[in-house]
Amino acid sequence: MSRDFKKLDVFHLADGLVIDVYRASRRFPADERYGLQSQLRRATVSVPSNIVEGSTRQSNKDYAQFLRIALGSASEARYLVSVAARLDYLERVTAESLHARFDRLVKGLELLSQRVSANQN
Repeated sequence: MSRDFKKLDVFHLADGLVIDVYRASRRFPADERYGLQSQLRRATVSVPSNIVEGSTRQSNKDYAQFLRIALGSASEARYLVSVAARLDYLERVTAESLHARFDRLVKGLELLSQRVSANQN
């Protein structure tokens, strides 16, 4: 059973965050290219990637597992945004906006994951 991930608000939120995190992290110091910048980008890209991959799984149990992985990555990225802000790699306004959007994403993924888990087949 394939699900249409493009109908999910959490997918669109996660997808938009990928672009904005990449843009915001361009200004990180060069010595962070393989550190914080890379980790933040990978965690952020992981979220919509897992939503998409999970949407192709046959069972709700498998789908829910991919949503939980996406949730973990979103939580990780939210934390990394706060680290970048405290290191002054992100402007305060940018960091606050990203953090708020990750908060919404985490809450949305928690809710979706719970709904899918409740309807396991």
